Amino acid sequence: MKVGYFLSCEEYSPAELVEQARLAQAAGFESLWISDHFHPWNDEQGQSPFVWSVIGAVSQVCDLPVTTAVTCPTVRIHPGIIAQAAATSAVMLGGRFVLGVGSGEALNEHVFGDPWPSVDVRLEMLEEAVALIRRLWEGGFVTEYGHHYDVDHARIYTLPDEPPPIYVSGFGPKAIDVAARIGDGYIATMSDPDVVKQFKDGSGGKPAVAGGKVAWAPTVDEGVQIAHRLWANSGLPGELAQVLPSPRHFEQASQLVTEEMTRSSVTAGSDLDAHLANLKEYADAGYDEVNIANMGPHYREMIDFYSREVLPAFRG
Repeated sequence: MKVGYFLSCEEYSPAELVEQARLAQAAGFESLWISDHFHPWNDEQGQSPFVWSVIGAVSQVCDLPVTTAVTCPTVRIHPGIIAQAAATSAVMLGGRFVLGVGSGEALNEHVFGDPWPSVDVRLEMLEEAVALIRRLWEGGFVTEYGHHYDVDHARIYTLPDEPPPIYVSGFGPKAIDVAARIGDGYIATMSDPDVVKQFKDGSGGKPAVAGGKVAWAPTVDEGVQIAHRLWANSGLPGELAQVLPSPRHFEQASQLVTEEMTRSSVTAGSDLDAHLANLKEYADAGYDEVNIANMGPHYREMIDFYSREVLPAFRG
């Protein structure tokens, strides 16, 4: 299983994200994920730069492959614009780009007053959007009047030599089935072997990649405190992450997540065995790649720790 680094746009400034990308390559990470948000999950995280600008900057400081994890090409941004942005990113990265897409969250997609569709409609929109993006990547002028999206004599002139793969995120059996049918690969955040098996069986064995978070700190207690302050929202159950509309609503709901719940679910501190066990969970689940984000201010120490201890031990 490959191990990459997850750039968290909700928490770090553009300059910090570019620095992390450069450090991650030097440390021996094999890939980069980058999140795509209009809002952070809460005000404590405090950032949300435009992902396509950051990808352009990252392309100038490192050579690692980059995956968006994930872009929603359905509501806030028309899939034709995503097709152009992804094509440009693939050109700037020399083809080392994967467009990761998903059906999105109200947190980011409702911001211009659009209604937030039901999950079945969102999956229908996603499938149409992916098909349109691929059509635009074929070159030439495209005119289509679809159920959800129209383009009229649209042509993308700046294209990579080969179209980027499209990996699809999915939570729940129906969404995983859609990902297996339309995706070149699968994106998830849970170390659940049943999820990976469903996708692999449905897709004929296409790649499955995951993302996770750790809170490196000198002590477990400090790491837990950091994770709970910044990412308690990760402990919310069910579909709340898809339907809550603003950071303040996530802050309200996250009051139900206790620090002990965070402690039991997060890899925190600087113990090598704990970080190795976290990676092993994803490997045992059957993922082909996992990308690990750091939570909190100690990202330089985390990257150095992985370079010196975690990655050599895991690969050995």
